[in-house]
Amino acid sequence: MWHRGGGHKRLYRVVDFQRKLRDVAGVIRRIEYDPNRTARIALVDFEGHRPAYLLAVDGMKPGETVLAGDTGVDIRPGNSMPLETMPVGTLVHNIELRPGQGGKLARAAGTVATLVKKGVDGYAVVRLPSGEQRLVLSRCFATVGTLSNREHHNRVLGKAGAKRWLGVRPTTRGVAMNPVDHPHGGGEGRTSGGRPSCTPWGVQTKGKKTRSSKRTDVFRIVRRPTGKYNKR
Repeated sequence: MWHRGGGHKRLYRVVDFQRKLRDVAGVIRRIEYDPNRTARIALVDFEGHRPAYLLAVDGMKPGETVLAGDTGVDIRPGNSMPLETMPVGTLVHNIELRPGQGGKLARAAGTVATLVKKGVDGYAVVRLPSGEQRLVLSRCFATVGTLSNREHHNRVLGKAGAKRWLGVRPTTRGVAMNPVDHPHGGGEGRTSGGRPSCTPWGVQTKGKKTRSSKRTDVFRIVRRPTGKYNKR
């Protein structure tokens, strides 16, 4: 892959996105850094079972308890339950798309989704961090609360070497290449490219829609805002 390589060696932590242990209270042992994701993870001890890693919720502290279950679970940060058992307006993350599949939506640092509506047709409407509103099966599990490390987007790496530790290699600008290598390449002296920004294969990079999953478009209630001015 272009511009990827090197970087510090990482040990993968197996995170339980499914919340497999139901109706078994867990006690948080510690909050840890995970090099494989932007959010923090929590090591949780379950009585009679092996410890497991969970996504840490903002404000979570060692010694607190978390619980996952179909019914009778309190609406507290870190607890997981089906969307149909939550009140409208609950802030959630790690949302499943299929029951039992494990959380897929809202898993990055500081992200949170909102349960907007619960319908009688077996679906709930969830507002995602992008602003998109989507139908999700009411039987799907989600975890209450906002994910940890909310200031992640404000981080300053400080030097180019820090980027290399993350496995990111230098990026060569298209206008600095030859015409055979990039559509922006070539020209006498310094040129601006002569065409809209594009990839080496000619695909537009600014404003072009990349979503092409027609199968899942029926689940979108409201598209995410693009920030563009709509002329009427």
